[in-house]
Amino acid sequence: MRQGIVELNFGLLWSKGLRLGTGQCPVKRYDRSLRDLIIDGRVAPGTIVTHHIALEEAPAMYERFDKREAGVHKVVIRPNGSDQPN
Repeated sequence: MRQGIVELNFGLLWSKGLRLGTGQCPVKRYDRSLRDLIIDGRVAPGTIVTHHIALEEAPAMYERFDKREAGVHKVVIRPNGSDQPN
């Protein structure tokens, strides 16, 4: 996985009617305004990640995120089960 290789069964995706999309976020649209917020001290980049969770906690955390719960902004999921950052 670290090499960016993921094996997918496209026949299974097709038979289930799933769609697969890729792309990058529109960084150029926001980079200057975000830079200015950081320079003005209005945003601290280190505070973007609000939670580190184990994989088992993902469904409940997604529900909290989907409900726009206060304080839930960016979640890092640790598949190895650790709820602490590396």
